[in-house]
Amino acid sequence: MKIFNIKVDGKSYRVEVEEEKPSSATTPKLKPVAPKSPPLPQPPVKSMPKPVPPPRPTVQSGSQAMVNSPLPGTILAIKVSEGDSVSRGQTLVVLEAMKMENEIPASADGKVSSIKVKKGDSVKTGDLLLILE
Repeated sequence: MKIFNIKVDGKSYRVEVEEEKPSSATTPKLKPVAPKSPPLPQPPVKSMPKPVPPPRPTVQSGSQAMVNSPLPGTILAIKVSEGDSVSRGQTLVVLEAMKMENEIPASADGKVSSIKVKKGDSVKTGDLLLILE
């Protein structure tokens, strides 16, 4: 018999433990261990395709610059009118895409010769928004 002194929650206890003698009749049973299966073949790693940059919003054509939508969305506002003179970097159109407002700027100085969209229009990538001279 073994005697232990134990403290629990600040109180001391004396514990007596009887030892069991292993009997020869009881032998531990061993479980056979299954051999490890070979690792599963892994599919080859594919490289990620290179991201395609969005199209530039303005394409020069002779003395005209065509302003195209760089991404799909909805026209929230048109900040210019036909006949207005604009300078490079000036916001021409505000486009909502993925719950964000995107300002489409003029890539060069010019004059608005034609507006091809109106507020509320849905546009796709590359759709013509307006033409600058």
